[in-house]
Amino acid sequence: QLRLVESGGGLVQPGGSLRLSCAASGFTLDYYAIGWFRQAPGKEREWVSCINSGDESTFYLVSVKGRFTISRDNAKNTVYLQMNSLKPEDTGVYYCGANSKCFGVAAYDAWGQGTPVTVSS
Repeated sequence: QLRLVESGGGLVQPGGSLRLSCAASGFTLDYYAIGWFRQAPGKEREWVSCINSGDESTFYLVSVKGRFTISRDNAKNTVYLQMNSLKPEDTGVYYCGANSKCFGVAAYDAWGQGTPVTVSS
């Protein structure tokens, strides 16, 4: 079955860095777009970033642009989210999901269980 597993979250101080991983099993990531979402405590889930298959075009939430970088390694069946200069408002549970393309209308085919990120002094 299609399965995604996030990892790499943790507790960091403001200004620190984390690298999140989204690993796929049961299917090949080559033809899927992967989106990252996050949900802060008491708030709705928000979209953070996305990377397409094929041309591997990338997109970012304005508030993370310049600080976060999404990338993919199809040989490892994994998508990464490098997060630098972290701020307290980046705190939340981060999820990855697989879709046919970024900004499409179709529902996501698979979701991970989430990895928590806490940015605090």
